[in-house]
Amino acid sequence: MAAANAQIGVAKTAYFPVLTLAASGGFESTAIADWLSWPSRLWSVGPSLVQTLFDGGRRRALSDQAQTAYDATVASYREKVLTAFQEVEDNLAAMRILADEDQKQEAAVKAAQRSLALSLNRYKGGVVSYLEVVTAQSAALANERAAVDVLRRRMAASVQLVKALGGGWEASNLPTAQNLK
Repeated sequence: MAAANAQIGVAKTAYFPVLTLAASGGFESTAIADWLSWPSRLWSVGPSLVQTLFDGGRRRALSDQAQTAYDATVASYREKVLTAFQEVEDNLAAMRILADEDQKQEAAVKAAQRSLALSLNRYKGGVVSYLEVVTAQSAALANERAAVDVLRRRMAASVQLVKALGGGWEASNLPTAQNLK
């Protein structure tokens, strides 16, 4: 944006006249021996002022083009900032929703494990067939797999949040398996 803003200043300078100060000096002679005599020396000093009177709207068009390029750069920057905010907000919301889902899934896993224990005890007591135990095992496994999937999605959302915030994490800062429980 700063470069585009500088181009606006460059385009606006075309409206002002160009003032040049110049000085020159030298020797003029056909023989080298005459160069050191006063009549063969020459010099000039003076200003030069140049102003374009008519350019067919070129300066105005260049100024408008620079302003439009600046506006486009500002719009692009704002879009990137808003996208970054959206990504951060989306991932924060996902982390919150997945944390709630994780709590509910953990409760479902514990309930399925209790049901499995009850079915196993009933089977050992001879009250039910082994089919009920297998069904309880299947339900417990399905709930454990769902809990692992929620954990995977939470980790993915966490990584996406770090990415949306600009990164900055290292492998040494990752949690261990004990910290994930």
